[in-house]
Amino acid sequence: MNTSSRWTPAPFTLFFMVCLLGACSQQGPTPPAAPSASAVAAANEAAADKELKLYQQMLAEHSEALAAPVGEEIVQKYPGTAAAAEVQKTLPQIQAEAKAKAEHERLANLWYYQTANVDGMQNTASIYSAPASANSVRLVLRRHVKWGQSVYLFAPDGSKGFVCRDECNVVMRFDGKRETWKAYLPKTGEPAMFIKDDKRFIAAMQKARAIEMDVTSRDHGKQTLKFEVGGYDPAKFLPQPKKR
Repeated sequence: MNTSSRWTPAPFTLFFMVCLLGACSQQGPTPPAAPSASAVAAANEAAADKELKLYQQMLAEHSEALAAPVGEEIVQKYPGTAAAAEVQKTLPQIQAEAKAKAEHERLANLWYYQTANVDGMQNTASIYSAPASANSVRLVLRRHVKWGQSVYLFAPDGSKGFVCRDECNVVMRFDGKRETWKAYLPKTGEPAMFIKDDKRFIAAMQKARAIEMDVTSRDHGKQTLKFEVGGYDPAKFLPQPKKR
C-alpha cells in the first residue's frame, strides 16, 4: 500500500475546523426555562398572603392610616389573588376612616391650650383664622381667676384692632347658618373685640366645623375671618382657676 497517497487536510481546512469547534464551546449552557404560569400564581399568592397578615395586624391595632396604603398595594400589586379579594371587603371603609381620622387630627392640631399667669392665673384655648398668615386673627376662649370666662378676637401684634362702637353687631355663620351676635371693644385699648354671651357661643361652637365672622379691621377694612373649629377639645380647656 502506498502511504504517499493518503489524504492530508490542508492547513486552511484545519484552521476552519478549529474555529468551528471553538465557536461551539463558547455558546455556554442552555438558559433555564421560564417559570410556569402556575408557579408565578403560587408565588403571588404567597407574597400577597404575607402582606395580608400585615394588613390584618394593623386593623387589629386600629391603625387605619397605616393599613390603608398596605391594602391598596395588595389590590394593585396582586390582583386576582385570594388576599386581594379579602382586602377589598374592608378597604373602602378603612380608606374612609383613615381620611376622616387624618382630617380630625389636622383640625385638632389647629388649637392651642395654655395655662399662664396674666395678672392672675388663666386657662385659654385659641385658634388662628385660616389661611394661616402674618395677619391671622386669634379666636380666644379664656377662663381667668379674676375676670371669669370670656370669648374674644385678638388682632396680630402691632395692629390697630377692630372697628366697633359701643355694642356692635357681628354677622357669623356656623357651618353656613347665618347669625348675628353682639360684640364690644375692651376699655383697656388692646387690639381685641369681645363677643357677648360667651357661654352660648362656646356651646354653639362645639357643634360646628367652621365659623365665619364678618368684621371690620382698622388696618384692613371689612374682612371675613374663618375659623376651622371642628377639632376643639373641651377637656383641654381647663376650668376657671380658683382664687387662693
